[in-house]
Amino acid sequence: MQLNSANRTVTDKEQGAVAQLGERVVRNDEVAGSIPVCSTNSLLNRFPEKLPPGWRKLLQNELNEPYFQKLTDFLRSEYQSKEVYPAQENVMAALQSVDFDEVRVVILGQDPYHGEGQAIGLSFAVPNRLKPKPPSLKNIFKEIAQDLGCSIDTEKSDLSSWTAQGVLLLNTVLTVRKAEAFSHRDRGWEILTDKIIRHLNSRQKPIVFLLWGAAAQKKKTLITNQQHFILEAAHPSPLSAHNGFLGCKHFSKTNAALTSWGQVAIDWSKTSHEN
Repeated sequence: MQLNSANRTVTDKEQGAVAQLGERVVRNDEVAGSIPVCSTNSLLNRFPEKLPPGWRKLLQNELNEPYFQKLTDFLRSEYQSKEVYPAQENVMAALQSVDFDEVRVVILGQDPYHGEGQAIGLSFAVPNRLKPKPPSLKNIFKEIAQDLGCSIDTEKSDLSSWTAQGVLLLNTVLTVRKAEAFSHRDRGWEILTDKIIRHLNSRQKPIVFLLWGAAAQKKKTLITNQQHFILEAAHPSPLSAHNGFLGCKHFSKTNAALTSWGQVAIDWSKTSHEN
């Protein structure tokens, strides 16, 4: 493998409405086995204070940017009037799970799952108790098994073990309306996720970027530092997986890159901390 080939290539009333909505979403997520959340916290009072220190320092000024203020106004209205995923408390779960300096691999998807009880704020991850699993995740597991010749407990689907190993599971857009894929695009999320990718690009410690699908691949132009390694493939959705995702061998290629840098390989077969 040539490591250079890819890259060198509030009112009380508003707060009450949010809290009530949060309680409803929490019940849905808990039934599906999602990460427990606190119903009284909204997106607005979790950013950036609830981020780990590295991300908090890098992103603290976004709160005052006009695009972010418009985005939060939009989200407040959406969460109060529509079914939106994930629960507000999980919107920043990707950044909360892996701090800036701990990122070793980035898996970039499009936007959250838009089915009830599925999205938990990590790209492609769903609660362990959710059945059936989304087809995209099934294809990811299938590719891991074929690529690495390993077995996977496909019932363990929250991908918490991956984040614990430094895998940032990020989408280009972090929220979505129920049953309306990509419905929150062009509302400001792309500006924030562009900045996240630029910050990661500026790091001297190398990162493997896995860009799955057209929305993720648009971020490629932001990854300019030669020490990083980019892998691109079709989205694992059943609509496109056979056009380049299945057989891409991204998991073995990622581990080859990591070990060539003196880092520990990712154990892709372990997908959850839950026994």
